[in-house]
Amino acid sequence: MSQEVLNPARVQEIHHQASRRRTFAVISHPDAGKSTLTEALALHAKVIGTAGASSGKANRKETVSDWMQMEKDRGISISSAALQFSYRDTVINLLDTPGHADFSEDTYRVLAAVDCAVMLVDAAKGLETQTMKLFEVCKQRNLPIITVINKWDRPGLDALALMDEITERTGLQPMPLTWAVGISGDFRGVWDLRNDRFARFARNNAGANIAITEYFTPEEAAETQGNNWSDAVDEAGLVIESNLEFNVESFHAGTATPILFSSAALNFGVKEILDALVDFAPPAAPRPDIDGEPRSVDAPFAGFVFKVQAGMNKAHRDHVAFIRVCSGVFERGMVVTQTRTGKSFATKYAQQVFGREREVIDEAYPGDVVGLVNASSLRVGDSLFLEEPVEFPAIPLFAPEHFQVARSQDPSRFKQFRRGIEQLEHEGVIQVLRSDVRGDQAPVLAAVGPMQFEVVEDRMAHDFNAPMRLERLPYSMARISTAEAMPALANVPGAEVLLRSDGEYLALFNDVWALRRIEKNHPNLTLLPIGTHNPAK
Repeated sequence: MSQEVLNPARVQEIHHQASRRRTFAVISHPDAGKSTLTEALALHAKVIGTAGASSGKANRKETVSDWMQMEKDRGISISSAALQFSYRDTVINLLDTPGHADFSEDTYRVLAAVDCAVMLVDAAKGLETQTMKLFEVCKQRNLPIITVINKWDRPGLDALALMDEITERTGLQPMPLTWAVGISGDFRGVWDLRNDRFARFARNNAGANIAITEYFTPEEAAETQGNNWSDAVDEAGLVIESNLEFNVESFHAGTATPILFSSAALNFGVKEILDALVDFAPPAAPRPDIDGEPRSVDAPFAGFVFKVQAGMNKAHRDHVAFIRVCSGVFERGMVVTQTRTGKSFATKYAQQVFGREREVIDEAYPGDVVGLVNASSLRVGDSLFLEEPVEFPAIPLFAPEHFQVARSQDPSRFKQFRRGIEQLEHEGVIQVLRSDVRGDQAPVLAAVGPMQFEVVEDRMAHDFNAPMRLERLPYSMARISTAEAMPALANVPGAEVLLRSDGEYLALFNDVWALRRIEKNHPNLTLLPIGTHNPAK
């Protein structure tokens, strides 16, 4: 693509390609089946041969979206993964996210890059704590939400009780697209309300392959399924009567949520989820810049970095900056400008990412996710543009609640230790705080959750060959402060002021009582809460 004014045919092509994109994230509480669903969706799109496992992620040989060794060992998602594939002439950009609360920062970054979210609800547990936290983030970002009731093949809650809980706790009106036939634990199939037919499922190869599906008319379903069918029709009818029939405008406006039932582990009901995403999820649309002005999809190329990740490919020892394309056409090799620094660089090594697998990509359109390899100057939140300068809203940092001092176990490997800490900070795995008193050899690592420290220890030992030891600090609260607070709190018990690498001063406190005491004794000090409304620099 030349840097000249785009001709009408090219503009039309960009709009067409943007309309084909569906970029979404799967959000849930840990162990609700998020990575299992991610893999099942890829299986139904025929981009992987088998789902590699049958009964839970802990028993899986390989989960396509979980590439870190710790993820495979523990059966959890620690790092978000990006998968891109085609289905029904639609390009799916699926971002798998960590469900564990300790990695909520990574999830928040991913939600900044998507146009829609699939909220996965465990049929036996309903809306769990982390699901609600992520729902609130989606609500703040005005993301439309599709709700999938998963694990219907296991004993669980009553379907109508789940609908009531969704209405009461999220404020969203449930709009059934499919309804389970058979109570939880006895999953026969679903009533496909859109096509008014019964889809009967049978497991295939213990769930490693696409489920065998047969379709029947309502009359045939009534004959073969008896009360299970009539109960499903009655229950779905009650929900529609008390809420509303499916309405795509209400879904996009964030006032209602489509409801689908599934068992991702058995691949039951997964095709219906994919079809709903293709038919109803919003395509790539103009995204507002930092001033709130929507940037048209046919404007010259622009995008932003929502994730930086190293260690995905052990053979190359490189790191990848994940870019959400917001406007125009990305072309490999184009020279783009980084808004934060004003510097230009060539995008020579651009790749499409499928879990840990990659292939070179020559073009990408609005909604796509591109991996830029070894773009070492890029940071999370950076905006990139061609021709017309633009800056997208910053991705905020969360308030850390856990703090530990890091020291190299082997002083002779201090260079590797320092490089590793810098790289992990660069990726956003950890926040790094320093002070002249502690020195460069003992940085303070700040985390939202304690499992982040385990990831840091693991990667320092295996990725950087720089084993370290950690020493826990008593602090549990942090506030944004200024340089003036450093001498003022230098000798105050239960408090310390450190400098974060982005230039922000953080005042740390043992507990809320220490904070209140200092606020009372030093009323002129700046001590601001760190919230999702505080943009990162």
